[in-house]
Amino acid sequence: MTDTHAHLDFLAPEELEEVRAHLGELRAVLTLGVDPARWGKTLELAQGNVYAAVGLHPTSAHLLSPEVEEALGHYARHPRVRAVGETGLDYHWTPETRAAQFRALDFQAALAQALGLPLVLHVRSRDGKAEEDLAGWLLAHRPPRVVLHAFSGHPALVGAGLAVGAYFSFAGPLTYRKNQALREVLRQLPPDRLLVETDTPFLPPEPHRGKRNRPHYVRHTLAKLAEVLGLDYGEAERLTDGNAEGLFRFAA
Repeated sequence: MTDTHAHLDFLAPEELEEVRAHLGELRAVLTLGVDPARWGKTLELAQGNVYAAVGLHPTSAHLLSPEVEEALGHYARHPRVRAVGETGLDYHWTPETRAAQFRALDFQAALAQALGLPLVLHVRSRDGKAEEDLAGWLLAHRPPRVVLHAFSGHPALVGAGLAVGAYFSFAGPLTYRKNQALREVLRQLPPDRLLVETDTPFLPPEPHRGKRNRPHYVRHTLAKLAEVLGLDYGEAERLTDGNAEGLFRFAA
């Protein structure tokens, strides 16, 4: 299994010990540092089959400055880094920083392209406006390798994502009983653009809802993906592992 999106730096020491005990069950884990205070710790954790991404989360976009741009460019060139992000748009928590979010998104997209790295995108809003804005941004900018993290199935992002060849990464919500609409969207997507993730310690899948997530819980999301697509578990594992390797080049 490959967990293509986790935040191991959010875990307490005892939680990290549990994660390390299960790392042998996973082909790779991508852990993402989402603001300047977390980039160093994220790179410390990127050992063995754990790799890193660094970026400025949209809720921290107001921190962007020439100094932060220079620091992010430095960290993004580390040999264990496999992506830039997560960046994107978040009108749920910080709608007042919309303009700053677009500036941070544009900078990180340019950095990812300059370094030949994938760009990991976050999007969240109460009314779908951030999803619509991000869809418009995707169609205007057409980044060459992009991941729609914790994909929610928003119709505008389905269309834009397909148009630009995005990867669609599914997290714990795919397993939730009332989320049949998301499972219907999954059936419409190209198999070679599907990924699975945990967003550890957030978005735990069934049967762990209400608890803090772990990378090895990705098995539950993978099992649901297999069920929805009519694959056996091993086929789904080979599919998503292969997609993740082709995108993030963990073996390089």
